[in-house]
Amino acid sequence: MDRDGRLAAGPAPSIAGARAPPPGSRAAGWTGHAAGVFAPTPRPVSAVRARPDLCWRVIGLCPAPAVLAILAILAVLLVWGGPARAEDGAVEGMAGPYGERLRYDAKGLTLAFPEQAVKLELGGRLHIDAGAAGFSRPGPSDAFPDTIAVRRSWIEPTLTVGRDWVIAFQYDFSDPILPINDAFVAWKGVPDTILTLGNMKVPFSLEWLQSNNDTLFTERSLANAFVPDRRFGFAVGHHGRAWTAVAGVFGDAASNGITGNGVAAAARATWAPILEERETLHLGLAGIHRRRARGDGDFGFSTPAETFLFARPFVDTGDLPDVARASRIGTEFAYRNGPFLLQAEYIRAEVERFAGPGGALPVLGFQGGYVEAGWVLNGDGRGYALVPDGGTSYATFKGVRVSESRRVTRGGIGVFELAARYSAIELDARGFRGGTERDVTVGLSWYPEPNLRLIASYINGRVRPGEAQADAFGTAAFSVDTVITRLQIYW
Repeated sequence: MDRDGRLAAGPAPSIAGARAPPPGSRAAGWTGHAAGVFAPTPRPVSAVRARPDLCWRVIGLCPAPAVLAILAILAVLLVWGGPARAEDGAVEGMAGPYGERLRYDAKGLTLAFPEQAVKLELGGRLHIDAGAAGFSRPGPSDAFPDTIAVRRSWIEPTLTVGRDWVIAFQYDFSDPILPINDAFVAWKGVPDTILTLGNMKVPFSLEWLQSNNDTLFTERSLANAFVPDRRFGFAVGHHGRAWTAVAGVFGDAASNGITGNGVAAAARATWAPILEERETLHLGLAGIHRRRARGDGDFGFSTPAETFLFARPFVDTGDLPDVARASRIGTEFAYRNGPFLLQAEYIRAEVERFAGPGGALPVLGFQGGYVEAGWVLNGDGRGYALVPDGGTSYATFKGVRVSESRRVTRGGIGVFELAARYSAIELDARGFRGGTERDVTVGLSWYPEPNLRLIASYINGRVRPGEAQADAFGTAAFSVDTVITRLQIYW
């Protein structure tokens, strides 16, 4: 993720891409400004990992284990059931005094009222990662400090009022820096149109807009470094039978105070020339342009090597000083035929800086992309969702569905999915060395129940670190082999 404008009250987990700034001014970690060639000074490795007990102490709330236990108990009830279920697997309670009825199914807990005028859904997700890594040469002792950690522990209430209003909120108990994810109000009173105000995903990148419950692997590709995290803003989306268009204006993230990072305009358009039940061809184009003032926070790009358990990224621009404008453009391609899915993206980013004492500074250009494929071995393929309930996540692929006959609790074996990916990122430009990385990933997912997923992946990465990581990894190229597993419960 990019680090544009993220405030750091303390050290941050590496996955968020945000780190506490070095002592001094926001440009304190850089020298050689006037010459147009930067030599970053070393920055300390983040000491805080996303372990629940430590993260909760950072944000000063009640102990995380109790919350995680509640989430786990609720998840087990949803996965394995309890009372007798209807044929669709749902359980409904008796009607209340006002006709309200509590129901839980694969979507989670839902409190529905008569005539569906008001509906409250209580969703959540718990992702726990475990793994190990080996370097081609002796690696730093702090590169892979944890073999197991909580990746996400979300609570996700969604309130629907009538047909036109949706209020969504997501809170991550395991993230001390950016705990608020979605926090928006959406209105659908105009035909084929959604207006959204609040903290939401910036409409950029097919991979990013897809739910992290449904990505092919535990983490998104290296190219996701160029995608901004959720931001507070206003967006308008519109769609036809096979096309979508969404545009918005955004400030900073809600957890950062909304302001202090300039203003960004973003837009995304998609078209599906083939849109059938078993076959889909998806094409997309998106762009972001952010203007910043000299007093805005630090800006930079980094990527966590497609594995959450690494303590720091291998390639990193560091904190770029005096960034005036940052632009990104991305192209999307995807083809689905039955159980097979092929998806690819290319992203180009350019950073313009304020002129220094020696005059104008060269524009820095970076790029990245990926190609991935998935094959559902014994179940239906991934569906295509053209329109979201609210927000900006138009035209994305949904997760794997587990039919009743394949559920382990119904005597089945679950559903299996094979996946492979190649991704690359280049953060070198015009005498500037942020590093390059190439990753090859293969993975297997098992879905024993609609609310349960287990993932196992192997990643081979080839890295040439940049100057910002020279203190930890040196500047010589190396390779790293990683095995990562995930227990994923969601409802």
